[in-house]
Amino acid sequence: MLYHLSEEPGIEIFHPRPSKSFPDLQPVVWAIDHEHAPHYYFPRDCPRVIYSKPKGAAVEDTGSFFEHTSADKIIAVESAWLERIRHTRLYRYTFAEDSFTLFDETAGYYISLEEVSPVNVEPMGDLLSKLLQEPVELRFTPDLHPLRNRIIQSTLDFSIIRFGNAVPSKYY
Repeated sequence: MLYHLSEEPGIEIFHPRPSKSFPDLQPVVWAIDHEHAPHYYFPRDCPRVIYSKPKGAAVEDTGSFFEHTSADKIIAVESAWLERIRHTRLYRYTFAEDSFTLFDETAGYYISLEEVSPVNVEPMGDLLSKLLQEPVELRFTPDLHPLRNRIIQSTLDFSIIRFGNAVPSKYY
């Protein structure tokens, strides 16, 4: 199964739409696989940095970024978003995979060129509780910029979502 997470309840049909992130891509319906769905257990505009250990990552990177954790994936969020995360009502739409194709394996993105009707929709409830049930470590920080700047220079797999909404750094 594939998922789409949204703050909008009651979407009956997902229509292909253009993507701001991929302007050369024709309109599509986006979906995410189960492994990467926790990346989206946040308000839509919440900036976050997600990173994990791929095979072949430099020992220096895994040691530096995962030194004091047993988690293989870490999601970092700005501290200022905590209350919005607590109060956001998010809905998980479930899709059958038949009209979707893999777009980006590292990110878990799938796309469909066709309209898609969900096979199920359910409210997520307490997003922090849902995240704590996943095999990820959740971290809060006042400034995502230092982490982002180090992650993009590393050998780790990473996803940086809605970074344009991050507060301007005091340090960079």
